[in-house]
Amino acid sequence: MKENKLVELSMDFAVDIINLVKHLKANRESIVHEQIGRSGTSIGANIHEAQYAHGKKDFISKLEIALKEAKETGYWLELLRRTDYIDEPTYKELSAKCSSLRVMLIASCRTAKENMK
Repeated sequence: MKENKLVELSMDFAVDIINLVKHLKANRESIVHEQIGRSGTSIGANIHEAQYAHGKKDFISKLEIALKEAKETGYWLELLRRTDYIDEPTYKELSAKCSSLRVMLIASCRTAKENMK
């Protein structure tokens, strides 16, 4: 059940990121939109891939990649806020969603590693 929630939340976040990229492109932001588009959508792609992993190690590896992508996305969100490409409410909303994904990914990785023992 927890993994399905993670899949669902990561898909919703990816939709938010795609909409953010549309906004950034409309405002002629030309540096970060591709980076945040890749990292923000990669979170869900790796979580989805983990569902079809070839064993526990592959499963954990995919979730750890998703976690790294979530951390990178958080960086890009902060950079966009500091450069005024997104406003404070947008930053807070997206950052909170990204943080929730990171917390869930950390917990999922920890549980999977414990189950391997």
